[in-house]
Amino acid sequence: MSDNRIRISALALSMLALGATAASAQDIKVGVLPPFTGPFASIGKVIKSALDMRVAEINAAGGILGRKVVLVYEDGESNPAAATQRAEKLFQVDKIDFLTGTVHSGVTLAVGQVAERNNRLMATTVSFSNAITGDRCSPNVFRVNPSAGMQASALALWVADFKKGAKVYYLGPDYEMGRSTITEFKKEAERLGATTAGEVYAPLGAKDFSQFFGQIRAARPDVLYIATGGTDSVRLLSQLKEYGLTNMKLVGNSAAVTSDNLDAMGTAAEGFTTPGNYSVLIDTPANKAFVPKFRAAAKIDPNLYAADSYTVLDFYKAAVEKAGSLDTDKVRAAMRGLTWDGVAGKKTMRAGDHQAVQDMYALQLKGKTYHPLAKVDGAKAVGPDNCKKW
Repeated sequence: MSDNRIRISALALSMLALGATAASAQDIKVGVLPPFTGPFASIGKVIKSALDMRVAEINAAGGILGRKVVLVYEDGESNPAAATQRAEKLFQVDKIDFLTGTVHSGVTLAVGQVAERNNRLMATTVSFSNAITGDRCSPNVFRVNPSAGMQASALALWVADFKKGAKVYYLGPDYEMGRSTITEFKKEAERLGATTAGEVYAPLGAKDFSQFFGQIRAARPDVLYIATGGTDSVRLLSQLKEYGLTNMKLVGNSAAVTSDNLDAMGTAAEGFTTPGNYSVLIDTPANKAFVPKFRAAAKIDPNLYAADSYTVLDFYKAAVEKAGSLDTDKVRAAMRGLTWDGVAGKKTMRAGDHQAVQDMYALQLKGKTYHPLAKVDGAKAVGPDNCKKW
């Protein structure tokens, strides 16, 4: 990218943030820190579409406690160091009341510490790492999307039905989310009788995955589990098809193949099976209303990021209204144990570890739509509360 294009991109992002901060002293300000650049930029775009749409609806209905909600955007990239600096700016300069939008699990963990230092609350709608609500849990951090463990429970049950004693090979990005997601699925799959054929971790943003294909061929797996996302998934699945590695079942986490990167990989992801808490085909009145609205606004089908980012504002709104205040301690107390309506069904924020409990599905891609194959009750999928900090 040329220097001129870099300057233009930086200016555009600065103007985006500046426009969002045009708020009065009475407005409620929500900071949003998604990646607008880097390998997960397509996810950031989806998050922004969902939040912009929902905040407009909330404001049209009278806001929260009669106050307008304003979104203040910063580029979280996929870089914990850059994201923490921008989080500090959101808390200290923009004086936001609540933060959301983090994607990269390492970013969420790092920004959670910033939220604690500034005595503000945040919620992720995307990050999977069990550590976020486990051994690195924070009293100021909540998760409305499923954890890696919840996804593992749903998908491992499906793989056990697909082939008893299946040989599984694992390929993921070499950072917190990739490793923790694979660890959780492998544990569940082996518990249900699968065996591990091998595993490999590629750098985030890898351009060439073919260097790993010889190892995969030699292992002769029945199933290839991938834990990539964004443009990494596009390159991986496209290269798998190009090199003819099509004689194994492709499965993976719910970030791997979504509506924001599906078009770029053509038919390479056909039949891909993943766990998730969302599909456009889930039959609830809220989802039937949400799908056409999001399609009209974003020009793509909503995915799990869209659904959870849309509903995180409902979670925050319900907690603030229950507390009758923006005070951090009062809102935190209101969030713990709170049940609210997501577009795919009810969610309950577990008080102990701040993990939302919700039903899970095994979903299979047919064309451009994920079809639910099997449902796992949220109470069974969520697993034990491993947060020991309060």
